[in-house]
Amino acid sequence: MDTGGAFVTGGTGFAGRHLVAELGEGVVAPARDELDLLDGEAVRRAIAAAGPARVFHLAAHASVGRSWEEPGAVLHENLAMTLNLLEAVRHEAPDAVVVVASSGEVYGPPERLPVDEAAPLRPQNPYAVSKAACDLLAGQYADAHGLRVVCMRAFNQAGPGQSDDYVVGTITRQVAQAEADGSDTAVVRTGRPDLARDFTDVRDTVRAYVSAAGLPANAYNVCSGRATSVGGIVGLARRATRVEIRHELDPARVRAHDVPEVRGSSERLAEAGGWAPSIPLEQTVADAIDYWRKRL
Repeated sequence: MDTGGAFVTGGTGFAGRHLVAELGEGVVAPARDELDLLDGEAVRRAIAAAGPARVFHLAAHASVGRSWEEPGAVLHENLAMTLNLLEAVRHEAPDAVVVVASSGEVYGPPERLPVDEAAPLRPQNPYAVSKAACDLLAGQYADAHGLRVVCMRAFNQAGPGQSDDYVVGTITRQVAQAEADGSDTAVVRTGRPDLARDFTDVRDTVRAYVSAAGLPANAYNVCSGRATSVGGIVGLARRATRVEIRHELDPARVRAHDVPEVRGSSERLAEAGGWAPSIPLEQTVADAIDYWRKRL
């Protein structure tokens, strides 16, 4: 695939690895120890050297849990990395399109379902506040400097390679661990089983990112349009394993600000670029279990 001179930040992260694979050969994706995104001059030099036509900004502190523990670092660094990248593109590659990975977390508790891009931003945790700030900054650079900046508000991503800090990652890891231990039963501990979220396979999400490079500057939701409960994810895991699963509540994973259901609309993205998710959630869960099986 012709990468069009693609530059990727966060290329070693969960979504970043899948994005680099989707883009193919020739991608510039410096690791964290190769490029400090908090060093504005270093970022400018890297963009100048790469001369990219497309820039994908995925680097961020993405853990909601960590953002509660270290709100200052998450707020400052997520915004600073985005600012440095946008400034570098403005000065060194002003004709490049910038795809900024935002989050459905920016909306907070939905006023109505499904959530579309006209919904107000009401972030409910420090991570979400940082992503909302980056989202607004990206829009300001598009308006003030004429940069072509596309914000992709991805809802819950899942798939092979996801950390067990996230719900699908932890469920599938616990199942694979029970298999590796030779147990007949996997005790799967999660937060509230009734909470429902809009899950999209990460491989579909990165396809949306690639297609976004051809879209007009705007904000776009990346989501399936369907809500699946935590209990429903456990049910899908049951179909993909030979062991019995006993589902238990883990009080440590219950958050005070959780909302019962989140479901988005990707109609704007579908109309603008024809994107739609193609990987069923059942396959996402099965592939995530296979990923852990190979590593445990």
